[in-house]
Amino acid sequence: MFKKVLIANRGEIALRVIRACKDLGIKTVAIYSTADRESLHVHYADEAYCIGAPLPSSSYLKAFNIITIAEIAGVDAIHPGAGFLSEDAQFAEICEAHNISFIGPSVDHLRQMGNKAEARSAATKAGLKLVPGSRNSFRNRRNKKRGIIETVEEATKIAEQIGYPVGIKAVAGGGGRGIRIAQNSNSLQNLFHTAKSEAEAAFGNGDVYVEKWIQNARHVEVQVLGDNHGNIVHLGDRECSIQRKRQKLIEEATSPSLPEKVRTEIWKAALKACRSIRYRNAGTVEFVVDENDNFYFLEMNTRIQVEHTISEMITGIDLVKEQIRLASGEKLMYTQSNIKFTGHAIECRINAEDPDNNFAPSPGVIQRCLLPGGIGIRMDTHIYTGYTIPPYYDSLIGKLVAYGDDRSEAVARMSRALSELTIEGIKTTTSLHQRIMQDNRFLNGIFYTNFLDKLSN
Repeated sequence: MFKKVLIANRGEIALRVIRACKDLGIKTVAIYSTADRESLHVHYADEAYCIGAPLPSSSYLKAFNIITIAEIAGVDAIHPGAGFLSEDAQFAEICEAHNISFIGPSVDHLRQMGNKAEARSAATKAGLKLVPGSRNSFRNRRNKKRGIIETVEEATKIAEQIGYPVGIKAVAGGGGRGIRIAQNSNSLQNLFHTAKSEAEAAFGNGDVYVEKWIQNARHVEVQVLGDNHGNIVHLGDRECSIQRKRQKLIEEATSPSLPEKVRTEIWKAALKACRSIRYRNAGTVEFVVDENDNFYFLEMNTRIQVEHTISEMITGIDLVKEQIRLASGEKLMYTQSNIKFTGHAIECRINAEDPDNNFAPSPGVIQRCLLPGGIGIRMDTHIYTGYTIPPYYDSLIGKLVAYGDDRSEAVARMSRALSELTIEGIKTTTSLHQRIMQDNRFLNGIFYTNFLDKLSN
């Protein structure tokens, strides 16, 4: 087991990793930008080092600065958290070169599954179904690597074959970013070059592929864990269809909309994909599900997810501790049959955003902060009264989780917790979540990724 771990992240996820390390008796090292001096992860770590100026490019994305601090502090492992360098194969490779363990999957897995086109190719080889698109159309053409589309003419041809609307997607995209939706040939002409330029600017890779955009879609994912000895298990599925700007807003475990037969098939497909590449550590296999319960491989996230909390609640398994144990070479302590699913869990992402102003960011000083409690309530956050939300990072400031013996109890507890949560001085998504908890579509468990488009005031 590791003796000292550096957490290469900030905010609530850094605090979450620190707590897991402390539970395991591991010393912790925090890094922080000059904007994060007063963040709780800095105060709770055993050691803390300033990494640079506020912008991520000057701090949390500075791989060599992080490695330098890791060597000065004498750590034997780095946990990348979620976001920033968590899925960066080059960073993991640098860690290995300096004899520092990267708490996550292998470099090869990061490289393979981090590229959307490569991931789709691996899923196809494993027998998973893909949404119709350029990967399928070009699979036999040797001059087209993994279905990447290079010209608008090629994109138009594919779109005419599979039908509009289509999604133009960055192969290196993730977290809902790097996607443009073309409703017809005119919009495709306009959006294709925009999508490529945005992909290059955001991910340093302008490659895109085209696929059918499924309307009235549901977003369902499966949590997996694998060790270095070939053992792989799943921890059930999560419903992630309620989104804003194609980024998740509310998640549930397990999905209330899946027929049990389809749920079992999705679990099997996720394990099949992971076994085919001998995946190790924590990961999430994501699927899009249409109105007829047909499901298609979407992508794989090779890191701990924001919504890992709800899988923990229904299984009793600490996923971050498992990440650390598995990265140290330990075997999974259980088989699939040992994992039991009990109750229902819901997570509401509390973002520093104004939901009534197109989710505009709302940085600033928190004048008053009162967190909810009671049976079945969990709040993962790094905020407190007097804390300043900086404008440089993701707007997530907390994850409110409610657990119940069934979905009705979980919804009731979430509604209560949202009414107790008080954050003054900035705008948050709390009021939006309260409205969603009262919406009949949500209460009936029948909703799609376009849920917010039809939410009444």
